[in-house]
Amino acid sequence: MDLRRFPSPNFNARPDGERPELVVLHYTAMDSCEAARDRLCDPQFEVSAHYLIGAEGTVWHLVDEDKRAWHAGVSNWQGRDHVNHRSIGIELDNRGTHPFSAPLMNALEDVLPGILSRWHIPPQGVVAHSDIAPTRKQDPGGRFDWRRLAQSGLAVWPDADNRADPAGFWDDLHRFGYPTDDRTATLQAFRDHFRPGVTGPVSPRDAALARDLAQRFGVDRTAATA
Repeated sequence: MDLRRFPSPNFNARPDGERPELVVLHYTAMDSCEAARDRLCDPQFEVSAHYLIGAEGTVWHLVDEDKRAWHAGVSNWQGRDHVNHRSIGIELDNRGTHPFSAPLMNALEDVLPGILSRWHIPPQGVVAHSDIAPTRKQDPGGRFDWRRLAQSGLAVWPDADNRADPAGFWDDLHRFGYPTDDRTATLQAFRDHFRPGVTGPVSPRDAALARDLAQRFGVDRTAATA
């Protein structure tokens, strides 16, 4: 792995008691990795990530993992806001308009195991920026290969060949982790992650996948706010 240190000044301390329990994947939506790297290291933009992975496979280490990088913005997962407090952000060199390169994906698969091991993060803790901020963000988008990561044990993928009652879809997505205030945005985020290209109202297939995710990886959030 071609790992290079390139410190960003855009970070601060995590709040007391907070430690990484999520990894959030982004795309840069910029013309080059170098442009993205410079933006993530420019104090005037107040944005950063812990890692940036170039299309050619170079991994730029920008912020130490025990520090709070500024990548998630206004966000919520499993009923908790301020995802920056408890996450590691990885930016991927991609504009969102084309497939993610093989060297980039290979490098990501090299980086993730160490992060998950160091912080005891389970595969379901690897999420999309659009998952935690569906009303604001679309990255890494429907072209990102989540199934590949899941096959490597670095993310999760629903395992359901049946159909389920769509009436239970939103409760199941809420249990899995999604904020569900804006159902249109959340449905799009869910499909970009697990059913890219699918459109229309919630289907029995959507419901079956959400049910599997909730049953295997969901948490009891009865008292939490979506």
